[in-house]
Amino acid sequence: MALGDSLTEGVGDPVDGRWRGWAELLAAGLAPAGAPVELINLAVGGAQTRDVLELQTPAVLAVRPDLVSVVVGVNDTLRRTFDVRSVAERLDRVYAAVTGQGALLLTACLPDPGAMLGLPGALAGPLARRQRAVNTIVHALSERYGAVHLHAAEGDWVTDRSMWSADRLHPGERGHRQLAVRFHRLLADAGAATGAPPSAEPGSPGPTRPASLWWLATAGTGWVARRCTDLLPQLLSLAASEVRHRARGTTAGLDLGASRAVSSALAASMATAPVPGPASAWAGRRGPDTA
Repeated sequence: MALGDSLTEGVGDPVDGRWRGWAELLAAGLAPAGAPVELINLAVGGAQTRDVLELQTPAVLAVRPDLVSVVVGVNDTLRRTFDVRSVAERLDRVYAAVTGQGALLLTACLPDPGAMLGLPGALAGPLARRQRAVNTIVHALSERYGAVHLHAAEGDWVTDRSMWSADRLHPGERGHRQLAVRFHRLLADAGAATGAPPSAEPGSPGPTRPASLWWLATAGTGWVARRCTDLLPQLLSLAASEVRHRARGTTAGLDLGASRAVSSALAASMATAPVPGPASAWAGRRGPDTA
């Protein structure tokens, strides 16, 4: 089962009038050819950690899948209501619920949206700080619950425009394939993927530069506006604060404050007993030819 937002929904990788995405590409390689693999993708565009906890996780508890991916958090950073402690608490509950049933958990950290959109430094800084906070939470909780974790927040793939769709926030087909290939490699190393890895080469050409510029000039503006409606006034305030701190040479204070907030959030989550790691239980539930 795949939980999360538009990234896992497959936005950016259109096939036959629908979104395909990395989760579907990965599912095909979890077991040898001919073996049954069922994918249930519950991810929806715009989902935040609250949606994953309250709307998507109950389905996991009902179905009891072998493998569950949870990739979410970027939309939380784009909201006025962003609170890293709440993000940590929700993810902790989701991870605990998934692994408590013996499923193998698959997670990833992600690039910050400000950098991907090429926003000016004063605007990108606060968003980057938020995404780093979410990534730190995901890193720590992934280790706590024995997840197979993909470090996707940095590296050549982030700056390679051929990996990304016209909106600059979602991978294109090549990018989704890159995610699927990297997830497959990690799962194979853990003994959890026994089929052939997905192909890294796309079946269709990526968006041209004119197409990308056209999207940004038309649909892109509306997309950003819809995602940031409640954030924009606060983001402008955060940007003004960023400029003031840079002028005073005290930007490190903002970073320190964010680090303290993350530490406090993790301390609150770690105060509860962790669920035992799922790897051995998951391996025992699946036969040699199924996933």
